[in-house]
Amino acid sequence: MIRTLLSRGLSLSLSLVVASVVIFVMLQAVPGDPAAFMLGLNAQPDTIAALRAELGLEGGLIQRYAAWVGGMLTGDFGQSYTYRVPVADLVRDRIGVSGPLAAYALILTVAIAIPVGLLAAARRGGLADWGVMGATQLGIAIPNFWFAMLLVFLFAVKLRWVSAGGFPGWSDPLAAIRALTLPAIALALPQASILARVLRSAVLDTLDQDYIRTARAKGLSRRAVVVRHAFRNAAIPVLTILGLQFSFLLAGAIIIENVFFLPGLGRLIFQGITQRDLMVVQSVTMLLVFAVICVTFLVELAYTFADPRLRKG
Repeated sequence: MIRTLLSRGLSLSLSLVVASVVIFVMLQAVPGDPAAFMLGLNAQPDTIAALRAELGLEGGLIQRYAAWVGGMLTGDFGQSYTYRVPVADLVRDRIGVSGPLAAYALILTVAIAIPVGLLAAARRGGLADWGVMGATQLGIAIPNFWFAMLLVFLFAVKLRWVSAGGFPGWSDPLAAIRALTLPAIALALPQASILARVLRSAVLDTLDQDYIRTARAKGLSRRAVVVRHAFRNAAIPVLTILGLQFSFLLAGAIIIENVFFLPGLGRLIFQGITQRDLMVVQSVTMLLVFAVICVTFLVELAYTFADPRLRKG
């Protein structure tokens, strides 16, 4: 077990190094000068040079990369070109929106997908199965940003149950959760559809095993066979999809956060791209890559708890 953890830790460290190099090189290759962009068309060359020095844009690529990575290791993500504040402060303010939003959407995804997937597997070939398959296919096909706009139109414009966007902060937890509900639903719908279909397929594969036939021969009900036996043994592919989905929900909510005007990390990256704030983009992107890799590592650890054979191995 310890050898496995060390091996995975080394692999993840190498992945982080490769990701940091790719992110830094790609953003440095973007045409245009951030200092010239910030100062406008009529800026003087000496003014641009002074701003480049202030922003840390002078020096070679290796020197700037080493300074950036060294700063991140100590918690210094650099200075935002646009906001003129440390990027770490911006991340600290925005993670309080993106993190709970991703967790909320993941909870909704699991709450919808597991009972729906188990129902479809238990009623294989029946009306419920066909209905679930049709509904999940529709959920996968609908773009989440379009579904988000439909939710805004229905619940904010027509029914006026919630506001169309914005975030009131966590001083009022109920208001904050209410503001995150529609974005979480918009994010959860396609992910729940995917997870339900994966769960149905995994459970159906498990139902063909010999020990399931033995459980049925002992007189167990269909519900007990599906929930107590088949679901537990179909958990590994479900855990894999959940890990990928949480990573997507955390790092891929840029469009949803812009639809609902949520001050999260996705909106921060979008603003950094439009304002050519490369320090914000590369630091926040690297932070999200780190979160994705950590979630992947935790999912692999969860395999050992879901499957005793892996613990013995």
